[in-house]
Amino acid sequence: MFKYAICNETFEGWEHARICARIAELGYTGLEIAPFTLAPRITDVTPTLRAELRRQAQSAGIEILGLHWLLARTEGFHLTSPDPSVRKRTGDYLAELAHAAADLGGNILVLGSPHQRSYPAEVTRRQAEDYALDTLSYCLKALEQRQVYLCLEPLSPAETNFLNTAAEAVTLAQRLGHPYLRLHLDVKAMSSEGHSIPEIIRTHAPWLGHFHANDPNKRGPGFGSTDFGPILQALADIRYSGWISVEVFDYTPDPDTIARESIRYLKECANKIESLA
Repeated sequence: MFKYAICNETFEGWEHARICARIAELGYTGLEIAPFTLAPRITDVTPTLRAELRRQAQSAGIEILGLHWLLARTEGFHLTSPDPSVRKRTGDYLAELAHAAADLGGNILVLGSPHQRSYPAEVTRRQAEDYALDTLSYCLKALEQRQVYLCLEPLSPAETNFLNTAAEAVTLAQRLGHPYLRLHLDVKAMSSEGHSIPEIIRTHAPWLGHFHANDPNKRGPGFGSTDFGPILQALADIRYSGWISVEVFDYTPDPDTIARESIRYLKECANKIESLA
């Protein structure tokens, strides 16, 4: 019914091949990669290494779906910078990330990175949007060339002052009007909006390109009070065919338990939906 993936930074200290083998055993078919787990910059990851990472994943029956935390732990990049040279440098780096995602076998980039997108007090929201669109313009050719989707991720006001709701992200995407710019939705982030999560999913269904499953308590699905039944029902209702990727920020008790129990709970919810269909 759904395709399940998990983010690789959950498994800190594990070798890539070991991660792929274990998540395949647990029932995942996809892996989402944070670039900082590979190298300080994605451009430091050689074509040879990219090919080997892809081969190891495929050998385990795992698809590397793409990259997230795109600008995390980097310096010199910013989405809404007033400095044109910073915007161009950032856009060019996003293009490099698109090439890397495709080399690894994926077609998704999740643009979260709250610290690298918040705008300063002297900049208006409209200016911030204009700056962001200018930044993104530098990566559009690569997105189209490699057929990689850049998915804008709304994040809570506690994390950033830019793109806090799904509606704001869709508005920005509409202004740019490019077929490879989509919406990413995250359960933890959506919990900060004034609408129910199923409502947000249904309202923005035509734009949805990727989905993160987590709880507002920063743990995996099923590790908190969020009922994922209605959430998965909404995804089923809109015939979402993309990935449901487990992303956590609290790595307790351990990676294996997080991965095992998260997919067990998600499949339990999905099975209930199927039984009622």
